[in-house]
Amino acid sequence: MSPQARRFWLRLIPVILLAGLGVLALAQSLPTPSVSINLGQAPPGAGQKGPQEVASSLQILALLTVLSLAPALLILTTAFTRIVIIFSFLRNALGTPSIPPNQVLIGLSLFLTFFVMAPTYGRINDEAVKPYMQKQIDLDQAIERGSKPLRAFMLKNTYEQDLVLFVNLRKEQPKTMDDVSLVTLVPAFVISELKTAFVVGFYIFLPFLIIDLVVASGLMSMGMMMLPPTVVSLPAKLLVFVLANGWATLVSAIITGYR
Repeated sequence: MSPQARRFWLRLIPVILLAGLGVLALAQSLPTPSVSINLGQAPPGAGQKGPQEVASSLQILALLTVLSLAPALLILTTAFTRIVIIFSFLRNALGTPSIPPNQVLIGLSLFLTFFVMAPTYGRINDEAVKPYMQKQIDLDQAIERGSKPLRAFMLKNTYEQDLVLFVNLRKEQPKTMDDVSLVTLVPAFVISELKTAFVVGFYIFLPFLIIDLVVASGLMSMGMMMLPPTVVSLPAKLLVFVLANGWATLVSAIITGYR
């Protein structure tokens, strides 16, 4: 370091120290802000809250808890699980594990989920959300009314053997399907969705597997064993998929399966 630079830094260090001490003194002289959250308790000097206000605070707390569980509810009680797994199988069958990207597949799966669930969500809005917002029913009645359309959707797409499995595991004895608890219905529905998605994935893999076998056999017969079969089979699979209008056909089959 040159002598001029050394003298510059020696002069700058006291200025930095003085500035730091000034900021520290200013921070100590300022009052420390305090934050408090009252759930059902009145601040000092105010009157006590009534039972209705306390109940409202607890309802807000319960709503925040439900919002934190919203992603799990969206995945496990809707068509999202089946759709995203089928698209993942398709991507692996084509031999393009990163195309389309995950963001595209998840976004498409979400919009298709909303498309499939639109009638169910419409019933929930008409039968539970609107009456509750208009204060025609209380929160318990809104939850009971809103769970009925969702329960009907899950029961319609749940295999009977999967439902019986979880009913027996919980040792329940429901007289009707409406008596099955959501704790039992949700895992049975998820297993049924996984089973259906794997069956569809098997049918997706079959034509692409045949293309791979034909290409591999052709390369071996021509003595081109050093050429990877995927180099030739990937364009062939893409061509077949595009000519068959694969995306529209697959999406139509998924939506038809729910109807």
